[in-house]
Amino acid sequence: MKVYDNPNRAAGLRAAVLDDVPFPSVALDAAAGLLRRCPLAARTRLRSATALARGLGVGALHIKDERDRMGLGSFKALGAAYVIARDAQDGSAALYTYVTASAGNHGLSVAAGAQAFGAKAVIFLSRQVPEAFATRLSAYGADVVRAGETYEESMAAAAASAERTGAVLLSDSSWPGYTERPYILMEGYLALMQEVFEQMASPPSHIFLQAGVGGLAGAAAAAARAHWGDGPCIVVVEPDAAPALAASIAAGEPVTTSGPHSNMGRLDCKEPSLIALKGLSRDADFCVTISDEEADAGADLCAGHDLHTTPSGAAGVAAAFALDPDQRLRLALDAQARILAIVSEGPERP
Repeated sequence: MKVYDNPNRAAGLRAAVLDDVPFPSVALDAAAGLLRRCPLAARTRLRSATALARGLGVGALHIKDERDRMGLGSFKALGAAYVIARDAQDGSAALYTYVTASAGNHGLSVAAGAQAFGAKAVIFLSRQVPEAFATRLSAYGADVVRAGETYEESMAAAAASAERTGAVLLSDSSWPGYTERPYILMEGYLALMQEVFEQMASPPSHIFLQAGVGGLAGAAAAAARAHWGDGPCIVVVEPDAAPALAASIAAGEPVTTSGPHSNMGRLDCKEPSLIALKGLSRDADFCVTISDEEADAGADLCAGHDLHTTPSGAAGVAAAFALDPDQRLRLALDAQARILAIVSEGPERP
Protein backbone atom coordinates (compact mmCIF):
# COMPACT_ATOMS: atom_id res chain seq x y z
CA MET A 1 0.00 0.00 0.00
CA LYS A 2 1.07 3.56 -0.74
CA VAL A 3 -0.39 6.78 0.64
CA TYR A 4 -0.28 10.05 -1.31
CA ASP A 5 -1.08 13.50 0.06
CA ASN A 6 -3.29 15.70 -2.12
CA PRO A 7 -1.39 19.01 -2.49
CA ASN A 8 -4.39 20.55 -4.29
CA ARG A 9 -6.88 20.12 -1.43
CA ALA A 10 -9.49 22.93 -1.34
CA ALA A 11 -8.15 24.66 -4.47
CA GLY A 12 -8.26 21.75 -6.94
CA LEU A 13 -6.18 21.21 -10.06
CA ARG A 14 -5.58 24.20 -12.33
CA ALA A 15 -4.88 22.23 -15.51
CA ALA A 16 -6.22 23.95 -18.62
CA VAL A 17 -7.92 20.76 -19.82
CA LEU A 18 -10.23 21.01 -16.80
CA ASP A 19 -11.30 24.63 -17.38
CA ASP A 20 -14.54 23.68 -19.15
CA VAL A 21 -15.19 20.62 -16.99
CA PRO A 22 -17.82 21.04 -14.23
CA PHE A 23 -17.32 20.08 -10.62
CA PRO A 24 -19.57 17.19 -9.54
CA SER A 25 -23.19 18.06 -8.81
CA VAL A 26 -24.37 18.39 -5.21
CA ALA A 27 -28.08 18.61 -6.14
CA LEU A 28 -29.21 15.93 -3.69
CA ASP A 29 -32.91 16.64 -4.11
CA ALA A 30 -32.80 16.25 -7.91
CA ALA A 31 -31.72 12.61 -7.73
CA ALA A 32 -33.87 11.68 -4.75
CA GLY A 33 -37.00 13.27 -6.21
CA LEU A 34 -36.84 11.26 -9.42
CA LEU A 35 -35.81 8.00 -7.74
CA ARG A 36 -38.66 8.20 -5.25
CA ARG A 37 -40.98 7.50 -8.18
CA CYS A 38 -39.22 4.21 -8.91
CA PRO A 39 -40.87 1.23 -7.17
CA LEU A 40 -37.47 -0.49 -6.72
CA ALA A 41 -35.77 2.51 -5.16
CA ALA A 42 -35.80 1.46 -1.49
CA ARG A 43 -32.84 2.84 0.43
CA THR A 44 -29.98 0.53 1.36
CA ARG A 45 -28.74 -0.23 4.86
CA LEU A 46 -26.05 1.61 6.77
CA ARG A 47 -24.48 -1.12 8.89
CA SER A 48 -22.65 -0.48 12.13
CA ALA A 49 -19.77 -2.96 11.84
CA THR A 50 -18.85 -3.13 15.53
CA ALA A 51 -16.67 -6.23 15.35
CA LEU A 52 -14.74 -4.92 12.36
CA ALA A 53 -14.24 -1.58 14.10
CA ARG A 54 -12.87 -3.36 17.14
CA GLY A 55 -10.46 -5.35 14.97
CA LEU A 56 -9.33 -2.16 13.26
CA GLY A 57 -8.89 -0.39 16.57
CA VAL A 58 -11.22 2.53 15.82
CA GLY A 59 -14.28 3.93 17.51
CA ALA A 60 -16.78 3.04 14.78
CA LEU A 61 -17.00 1.65 11.27
CA HIS A 62 -20.17 2.42 9.33
CA ILE A 63 -20.63 0.53 6.07
CA LYS A 64 -23.11 1.63 3.42
CA ASP A 65 -24.26 -1.70 1.98
CA GLU A 66 -24.99 -1.35 -1.75
CA ARG A 67 -25.10 -5.06 -2.54
CA ASP A 68 -28.79 -5.10 -3.41
CA ARG A 69 -29.39 -1.62 -4.73
CA MET A 70 -32.61 -1.70 -6.80
CA GLY A 71 -32.15 -5.41 -7.44
CA LEU A 72 -29.06 -4.86 -9.61
CA GLY A 73 -26.46 -5.59 -6.96
CA SER A 74 -24.47 -2.35 -6.84
CA PHE A 75 -24.54 1.42 -6.44
CA LYS A 76 -24.32 1.72 -10.24
CA ALA A 77 -28.08 1.21 -10.38
CA LEU A 78 -28.35 4.87 -9.35
CA GLY A 79 -26.32 6.13 -12.32
CA ALA A 80 -27.17 5.27 -15.92
CA ALA A 81 -30.74 4.31 -15.09
CA TYR A 82 -31.15 7.78 -13.57
CA VAL A 83 -29.97 9.39 -16.82
CA ILE A 84 -32.42 7.29 -18.85
CA ALA A 85 -35.23 8.13 -16.41
CA ARG A 86 -34.43 11.82 -16.92
CA ASP A 87 -34.70 11.32 -20.68
CA ALA A 88 -38.00 9.49 -20.20
CA GLN A 89 -39.51 12.55 -18.52
CA ASP A 90 -39.73 14.30 -21.88
CA GLY A 91 -40.54 11.12 -23.78
CA SER A 92 -37.20 10.84 -25.57
CA ALA A 93 -35.78 7.71 -23.94
CA ALA A 94 -37.88 5.27 -25.96
CA LEU A 95 -36.49 6.81 -29.15
CA TYR A 96 -32.88 6.17 -28.24
CA THR A 97 -30.34 3.40 -28.45
CA TYR A 98 -27.91 3.81 -25.56
CA VAL A 99 -24.36 2.63 -26.18
CA THR A 100 -21.67 2.19 -23.57
CA ALA A 101 -18.71 0.14 -22.45
CA SER A 102 -18.61 -1.57 -19.08
CA ALA A 103 -16.29 -3.48 -16.82
CA GLY A 104 -19.30 -4.60 -14.81
CA ASN A 105 -22.19 -2.92 -13.08
CA HIS A 106 -22.52 0.23 -15.19
CA GLY A 107 -23.60 -1.93 -18.11
CA LEU A 108 -26.35 -3.49 -16.00
CA SER A 109 -27.67 -0.05 -15.11
CA VAL A 110 -27.77 0.95 -18.79
CA ALA A 111 -29.42 -2.32 -19.80
CA ALA A 112 -32.01 -2.25 -17.00
CA GLY A 113 -32.79 1.43 -17.54
CA ALA A 114 -33.22 0.94 -21.27
CA GLN A 115 -35.51 -2.03 -20.73
CA ALA A 116 -37.61 -0.15 -18.16
CA PHE A 117 -38.21 2.83 -20.45
CA GLY A 118 -38.59 1.09 -23.81
CA ALA A 119 -35.17 1.99 -25.16
CA LYS A 120 -32.43 -0.16 -26.67
CA ALA A 121 -29.01 -0.84 -25.18
CA VAL A 122 -25.73 -1.94 -26.74
CA ILE A 123 -22.97 -2.79 -24.28
CA PHE A 124 -19.33 -3.16 -25.33
CA LEU A 125 -17.22 -5.48 -23.17
CA SER A 126 -13.51 -6.11 -23.25
CA ARG A 127 -12.36 -9.68 -23.59
CA GLN A 128 -11.40 -9.65 -19.90
CA VAL A 129 -15.04 -9.44 -18.71
CA PRO A 130 -16.47 -12.86 -17.78
CA GLU A 131 -19.06 -14.39 -20.09
CA ALA A 132 -21.43 -14.80 -17.15
CA PHE A 133 -21.73 -11.04 -17.01
CA ALA A 134 -22.48 -10.85 -20.73
CA THR A 135 -25.29 -13.35 -20.13
CA ARG A 136 -26.76 -11.12 -17.40
CA LEU A 137 -26.74 -8.14 -19.76
CA SER A 138 -28.48 -10.16 -22.47
CA ALA A 139 -31.17 -11.13 -19.97
CA TYR A 140 -32.07 -7.43 -19.74
CA GLY A 141 -32.43 -7.26 -23.51
CA ALA A 142 -29.08 -5.60 -24.24
CA ASP A 143 -26.99 -6.40 -27.30
CA VAL A 144 -23.47 -7.34 -26.19
CA VAL A 145 -20.39 -6.64 -28.33
CA ARG A 146 -16.88 -7.83 -27.46
CA ALA A 147 -14.14 -5.32 -28.30
CA GLY A 148 -10.60 -4.80 -27.06
CA GLU A 149 -8.47 -6.18 -24.26
CA THR A 150 -9.12 -3.38 -21.75
CA TYR A 151 -11.98 -1.19 -20.58
CA GLU A 152 -10.40 1.79 -22.36
CA GLU A 153 -10.32 -0.10 -25.67
CA SER A 154 -13.94 -1.21 -25.32
CA MET A 155 -14.96 2.36 -24.50
CA ALA A 156 -13.20 3.64 -27.62
CA ALA A 157 -15.14 1.07 -29.65
CA ALA A 158 -18.42 2.13 -28.01
CA ALA A 159 -17.75 5.81 -28.75
CA ALA A 160 -16.90 5.01 -32.37
CA SER A 161 -20.12 3.00 -32.71
CA ALA A 162 -22.23 5.82 -31.27
CA GLU A 163 -20.61 8.31 -33.65
CA ARG A 164 -21.18 6.03 -36.62
CA THR A 165 -24.78 5.09 -35.86
CA GLY A 166 -26.15 8.19 -34.14
CA ALA A 167 -26.81 6.28 -30.90
CA VAL A 168 -26.55 7.98 -27.51
CA LEU A 169 -23.22 7.37 -25.81
CA LEU A 170 -23.82 6.88 -22.07
CA SER A 171 -20.46 6.50 -20.36
CA ASP A 172 -19.79 6.66 -16.64
CA SER A 173 -16.56 8.50 -17.44
CA SER A 174 -15.99 11.97 -18.90
CA TRP A 175 -13.37 13.53 -21.16
CA PRO A 176 -12.90 16.79 -23.10
CA GLY A 177 -16.14 17.56 -24.94
CA TYR A 178 -18.08 14.77 -23.19
CA THR A 179 -19.36 15.84 -19.77
CA GLU A 180 -23.14 16.42 -19.93
CA ARG A 181 -24.42 12.88 -19.46
CA PRO A 182 -21.65 11.76 -17.05
CA TYR A 183 -22.45 14.82 -14.92
CA ILE A 184 -26.09 13.75 -14.69
CA LEU A 185 -25.07 10.14 -14.11
CA MET A 186 -22.89 11.12 -11.15
CA GLU A 187 -25.78 13.19 -9.81
CA GLY A 188 -27.74 9.94 -9.52
CA TYR A 189 -25.14 8.63 -7.06
CA LEU A 190 -26.04 11.46 -4.69
CA ALA A 191 -29.11 9.50 -3.61
CA LEU A 192 -26.73 7.16 -1.79
CA MET A 193 -25.16 10.03 0.12
CA GLN A 194 -28.48 11.62 0.98
CA GLU A 195 -29.44 8.34 2.59
CA VAL A 196 -26.17 8.35 4.55
CA PHE A 197 -26.85 11.86 5.82
CA GLU A 198 -30.23 10.71 7.08
CA GLN A 199 -28.82 7.49 8.59
CA MET A 200 -25.79 8.90 10.45
CA ALA A 201 -26.42 10.80 13.67
CA SER A 202 -23.02 12.55 13.50
CA PRO A 203 -20.43 13.00 10.76
CA PRO A 204 -17.60 10.50 10.31
CA SER A 205 -14.00 11.46 10.92
CA HIS A 206 -12.83 9.46 7.87
CA ILE A 207 -14.44 8.43 4.58
CA PHE A 208 -12.82 5.70 2.45
CA LEU A 209 -14.03 5.76 -1.18
CA GLN A 210 -12.94 3.23 -3.79
CA ALA A 211 -12.48 4.53 -7.33
CA GLY A 212 -12.16 3.30 -10.88
CA VAL A 213 -12.73 6.27 -13.19
CA GLY A 214 -13.87 8.03 -10.00
CA GLY A 215 -17.60 8.64 -10.47
CA LEU A 216 -18.80 7.34 -7.10
CA ALA A 217 -15.85 8.78 -5.19
CA GLY A 218 -16.20 12.17 -6.88
CA ALA A 219 -19.94 12.41 -6.24
CA ALA A 220 -19.70 11.16 -2.64
CA ALA A 221 -16.79 13.44 -1.75
CA ALA A 222 -18.50 16.53 -3.20
CA ALA A 223 -21.68 15.73 -1.29
CA ALA A 224 -19.75 15.10 1.93
CA ARG A 225 -17.96 18.44 1.68
CA ALA A 226 -21.23 20.27 0.94
CA HIS A 227 -22.99 18.63 3.90
CA TRP A 228 -20.23 18.09 6.49
CA GLY A 229 -17.64 20.67 5.47
CA ASP A 230 -13.92 20.16 5.97
CA GLY A 231 -14.24 17.86 8.98
CA PRO A 232 -14.01 14.36 7.48
CA CYS A 233 -10.70 13.11 6.12
CA ILE A 234 -11.57 11.78 2.65
CA VAL A 235 -9.41 8.94 1.31
CA VAL A 236 -9.63 7.74 -2.31
CA VAL A 237 -8.70 4.07 -2.82
CA GLU A 238 -7.42 2.66 -6.15
CA PRO A 239 -5.68 -0.52 -7.32
CA ASP A 240 -1.91 -0.16 -7.49
CA ALA A 241 -2.25 -1.45 -11.07
CA ALA A 242 -4.51 1.49 -12.01
CA PRO A 243 -3.73 4.60 -9.95
CA ALA A 244 -5.29 7.01 -12.47
CA LEU A 245 -6.57 9.55 -9.94
CA ALA A 246 -3.55 9.44 -7.64
CA ALA A 247 -1.15 9.80 -10.57
CA SER A 248 -3.15 12.64 -12.11
CA ILE A 249 -3.40 14.56 -8.85
CA ALA A 250 0.35 14.12 -8.30
CA ALA A 251 1.13 15.23 -11.87
CA GLY A 252 -1.17 18.25 -11.72
CA GLU A 253 -3.02 17.16 -14.84
CA PRO A 254 -4.88 14.11 -16.19
CA VAL A 255 -2.57 11.23 -17.04
CA THR A 256 -3.06 7.76 -18.45
CA THR A 257 -1.53 5.02 -16.33
CA SER A 258 -0.42 1.55 -17.27
CA GLY A 259 -0.15 -1.70 -15.41
CA PRO A 260 -1.24 -5.33 -15.28
CA HIS A 261 -4.83 -6.43 -14.93
CA SER A 262 -6.12 -6.17 -11.37
CA ASN A 263 -8.48 -8.51 -9.55
CA MET A 264 -10.36 -5.31 -8.67
CA GLY A 265 -11.90 -5.43 -12.13
CA ARG A 266 -14.53 -2.73 -11.53
CA LEU A 267 -11.75 -0.38 -10.42
CA ASP A 268 -9.17 -1.36 -13.03
CA CYS A 269 -9.40 1.87 -15.04
CA LYS A 270 -6.26 3.48 -16.38
CA GLU A 271 -7.72 6.93 -17.16
CA PRO A 272 -9.71 9.17 -14.78
CA SER A 273 -13.08 10.75 -15.44
CA LEU A 274 -12.35 14.46 -15.73
CA ILE A 275 -15.39 15.50 -13.67
CA ALA A 276 -14.36 13.13 -10.89
CA LEU A 277 -10.73 14.23 -11.08
CA LYS A 278 -11.66 17.91 -10.87
CA GLY A 279 -13.85 17.28 -7.84
CA LEU A 280 -11.52 14.91 -6.00
CA SER A 281 -8.49 17.14 -6.53
CA ARG A 282 -10.44 19.71 -4.51
CA ASP A 283 -12.21 17.44 -2.00
CA ALA A 284 -9.95 14.46 -1.20
CA ASP A 285 -7.26 14.63 1.47
CA PHE A 286 -5.36 11.48 0.48
CA CYS A 287 -5.15 8.89 -2.28
CA VAL A 288 -4.06 5.36 -1.45
CA THR A 289 -3.30 2.41 -3.67
CA ILE A 290 -3.74 -1.20 -2.60
CA SER A 291 -2.51 -4.47 -4.03
CA ASP A 292 -4.65 -7.33 -5.27
CA GLU A 293 -3.61 -9.32 -2.19
CA GLU A 294 -4.77 -6.52 0.12
CA ALA A 295 -8.07 -6.30 -1.76
CA ASP A 296 -8.56 -10.07 -1.44
CA ALA A 297 -7.89 -9.83 2.28
CA GLY A 298 -10.49 -7.09 2.57
CA ALA A 299 -13.09 -9.15 0.72
CA ASP A 300 -12.35 -12.15 2.96
CA LEU A 301 -12.65 -9.97 6.04
CA CYS A 302 -16.01 -8.61 4.89
CA ALA A 303 -17.25 -12.13 4.11
CA GLY A 304 -16.37 -13.19 7.62
CA HIS A 305 -18.81 -10.55 8.89
CA ASP A 306 -21.70 -11.43 6.56
CA LEU A 307 -20.77 -8.83 3.95
CA HIS A 308 -19.98 -11.02 0.95
CA THR A 309 -18.58 -8.92 -1.86
CA THR A 310 -15.79 -8.70 -4.42
CA PRO A 311 -12.29 -7.23 -4.03
CA SER A 312 -13.63 -4.10 -5.77
CA GLY A 313 -16.61 -3.88 -3.45
CA ALA A 314 -14.43 -4.26 -0.35
CA ALA A 315 -11.61 -1.94 -1.46
CA GLY A 316 -12.46 0.88 0.93
CA VAL A 317 -12.59 -1.46 3.92
CA ALA A 318 -9.44 -3.22 2.70
CA ALA A 319 -7.50 0.02 2.57
CA ALA A 320 -8.38 0.94 6.15
CA PHE A 321 -7.11 -2.43 7.38
CA ALA A 322 -3.97 -2.39 5.21
CA LEU A 323 -2.54 0.84 6.68
CA ASP A 324 0.66 0.36 8.65
CA PRO A 325 1.19 2.23 11.96
CA ASP A 326 3.00 5.15 10.31
CA GLN A 327 0.30 5.49 7.68
CA ARG A 328 -2.43 5.39 10.33
CA LEU A 329 -0.65 8.21 12.15
CA ARG A 330 -0.40 10.18 8.91
CA LEU A 331 -4.17 9.86 8.42
CA ALA A 332 -4.90 10.48 12.13
CA LEU A 333 -6.68 7.13 12.25
CA ASP A 334 -6.82 6.45 15.98
CA ALA A 335 -9.06 4.84 18.57
CA GLN A 336 -11.56 7.71 18.35
CA ALA A 337 -11.91 7.53 14.56
CA ARG A 338 -15.37 7.02 13.05
CA ILE A 339 -15.06 5.60 9.54
CA LEU A 340 -17.60 5.57 6.71
CA ALA A 341 -16.95 3.04 3.94
CA ILE A 342 -19.04 1.63 1.10
CA VAL A 343 -19.42 -2.02 0.16
CA SER A 344 -20.26 -1.11 -3.39
CA GLU A 345 -21.41 -4.41 -4.91
CA GLY A 346 -22.45 -7.96 -4.18
CA PRO A 347 -20.38 -11.08 -4.89
CA GLU A 348 -19.83 -12.32 -8.41
CA ARG A 349 -22.67 -14.42 -9.76
CA PRO A 350 -22.00 -17.69 -11.60
